[in-house]
Amino acid sequence: MAVNSPQEMFVLLLSDVRRKTERSVDFYQEASKIAEEPEIKEAIEARAFVAQKSLDKIDQAFKLINQKPVTLSGRTEEVFVEDFRREVAEIKTPLVRRIFVLSKLLHLTHWRIGEYMALVAAADATGNFGVGVLLESCLGDYLAFVERNRRIIRKLVELKATTRATA
Repeated sequence: MAVNSPQEMFVLLLSDVRRKTERSVDFYQEASKIAEEPEIKEAIEARAFVAQKSLDKIDQAFKLINQKPVTLSGRTEEVFVEDFRREVAEIKTPLVRRIFVLSKLLHLTHWRIGEYMALVAAADATGNFGVGVLLESCLGDYLAFVERNRRIIRKLVELKATTRATA
């Protein structure tokens, strides 16, 4: 797709984040099925819910700029999901599997944070300040998820250390 203006680039970037967010909802739902610990499952399901709300905000952003998302390939996400499925299937220890799932969710989340930071800047640069507000609220959700995941991983590691110390 040829890009001839900042607005076209913004639509392209926003379309890409929309597609990835849509795929993220599916990924979170799949990851929650793999999670064996109820607290982790609940956290991942909540993340799917929040990602769906982000998708709604992105759709509202398209309405504000009077544009439709453009079609993009999405091969990067497919590779990520394929690798995730293959790698998680090879992990037999429940605790290691839980930590692996959470670490992959962190990878995905950090990727989205970078994209949203760029989009917020692009929204401001193209004069789409209302869109910037919507996108910045999505960014805030991802930042909160990083902190939540960090605490869950730390809890799992501390639990393992305590179990080892008492054994």
